[in-house]
Amino acid sequence: MKKLTMEELTAFCNQYGFIFQGSEIYGGLANTWDYGPLGTRLKNNIKDAWRYYFIQKRDNSYEIDSDILMNPTVWEASGHLSSFTDPLLDCKECKTRHRADNLINDYSLEANADAMTQEEMFRYILENKVPCPKCGKSNFTDIRQFNLMFATQRGVTRNSASMIYLRPENAQGEYVNFLNVLRTMRTKLPFSIGQIGKAFRNEITPGNFTFRTIEFEQMEFQTFCKNGTDEEQYEYFKDYGISFFEFLGLSKEHLRFHNHEKLAHYAKAACDIEYLFPFGWGEINGTHNRTDFDLSRHQKYSGKSMEYFDDQTNERYIPYIVESTYGLDRIVLAVLFEALVEEELDAKETRQVLKINPTLAPVKINVLPLIKKRHSEKAFEIYKDLQKHFMVSYDDAGNIGKRYRRGDVIGTPFAVTVDDNTLLKNTVTLRDRDTMEQITINIHELTDYVENVLEFK
Repeated sequence: MKKLTMEELTAFCNQYGFIFQGSEIYGGLANTWDYGPLGTRLKNNIKDAWRYYFIQKRDNSYEIDSDILMNPTVWEASGHLSSFTDPLLDCKECKTRHRADNLINDYSLEANADAMTQEEMFRYILENKVPCPKCGKSNFTDIRQFNLMFATQRGVTRNSASMIYLRPENAQGEYVNFLNVLRTMRTKLPFSIGQIGKAFRNEITPGNFTFRTIEFEQMEFQTFCKNGTDEEQYEYFKDYGISFFEFLGLSKEHLRFHNHEKLAHYAKAACDIEYLFPFGWGEINGTHNRTDFDLSRHQKYSGKSMEYFDDQTNERYIPYIVESTYGLDRIVLAVLFEALVEEELDAKETRQVLKINPTLAPVKINVLPLIKKRHSEKAFEIYKDLQKHFMVSYDDAGNIGKRYRRGDVIGTPFAVTVDDNTLLKNTVTLRDRDTMEQITINIHELTDYVENVLEFK
């Protein structure tokens, strides 16, 4: 089976309405992407799967939706204003800007820029004459640190007091609402707060389609626990992340853990789950033991106590946090790479099929009248009835084989064919996308049958 390239998937997404270039009619804006009708449904279905797995299925787990714009002191407390930076340098020859760590990692598989200091990265680039990806020369400026946050102004007067920021992560919205959730949900440790939302990073080297962009969506999950139980929670959520990805349909052979060698200032331990993309291993999840750093900092900067009272031990303490965050856009990309295949049916025929988890499929059923003039009225009636329960499409153009293929390529799990037996016996032919096997089923049993297949389990 042929390996899919990034260029082929990009073309597929554009052709079938999954993902389009942002602002395309104006020539686009680099590394911005708009989700089309099918891509939007896929994205929302992955969100629903995450909500099922992390909120609905778990005890003491709550979802919030905090604002993108926050009091700027939040970012001072979190450390983003002082340390949320990228190591950048400019090519003196062609004037392009690059991340030093990416230059090194792309240059050599043996090098590990993540474990280097800024001085070590610059020395490596000089000694190995690492070339500029644009012009091929090796003549760079010194490395400088650039803050990644997008700044904007609030109000009509432009001054430093009116400066606010687009959030670079969702997590701080969960931390500043720790007391609110604790109080209103009347919960106890350990408990979790989850959130799905947009984040923004002014990264200079985005790329690889939707893998790295300046605007993206995260599915954040923060578990608040007592010091001493944090390591157990950390190991648990690493494994829970793998099980979630398998639940989505990603192969375990395409997933791996990658422990951080150089930890962030707040972290006791950190590990990514990576997926094997065509360009190599790429992070789709990060799990971190953040200790009590975040709540302690917010207590210091806000003046509000972030302590938890444990009525079992009569102790007061600031909880530790185990974070497990999921990049939604990257997961969409991984799911598409995992599922899109080209199959040889016989010596003369192939088909392209998106073998996606049926619960994630943008369209669940494709309703097809066998003969348009004879069966379309009944087929449209069935289509309208199924719309009450599922995302459904109706297709009466072309021969039945071509219509099957159109449903296969966008991942529609079921095709319902309406024929003479439908008119005479109230039965339809139900075709399975993956096996292409067909069964006869009564119209009145159709909804229950499909719902059973699509139910989160």
